[in-house]
Amino acid sequence: MISEIIEKWIKGILIDGITGNLSGLFDNVNAKVGEIASDVGSTPQAWNSGIFNMLRSLSETMVLPIAAAILALVMCHELIQMITEKNNMHDFDTSMFFRWIFKSAFAILIVSNTWNIVMGVFDATQSVVNQSSGVIIGETSIHFDRLIPGLEFQLESMTIGSLLSLWFQTLVVGLTMNILS
Repeated sequence: MISEIIEKWIKGILIDGITGNLSGLFDNVNAKVGEIASDVGSTPQAWNSGIFNMLRSLSETMVLPIAAAILALVMCHELIQMITEKNNMHDFDTSMFFRWIFKSAFAILIVSNTWNIVMGVFDATQSVVNQSSGVIIGETSIHFDRLIPGLEFQLESMTIGSLLSLWFQTLVVGLTMNILS
């Protein structure tokens, strides 16, 4: 009789420990999902302004001039090829020059606004993530009592050794999650 009371008391303590460990574990996971949603939703400048400004200055002072020089070489080569291809202008069409001018202007426009285009893509994706972060946090939150209905009933049918083993496993997983975060 006393052994049954002690066994029931130990089982109660272990079951409470297991459910507490699982609850804490899932609360940590839910918190991390929320943190990730906010980190992904931040702009590049808000995430790390020093690296953002360094990349912007490198883009404007290094990449843009190199891209402009390569573009100038390609467009000059294309113009020379276009002129020599038509038998030294004996079979010449003036629309060729207009197409070349249009292609050159379009290429210059794209190269000179590359930084703005990339930042526009980042802003658009950041806006989408911010709009969906509430849904992400609300829909991905995990509650173990809804995930495993009747958990306490299942735990009560286990032996003390199994409960102790399960308690230790949930404790180790919870501590590992806390250490990694």
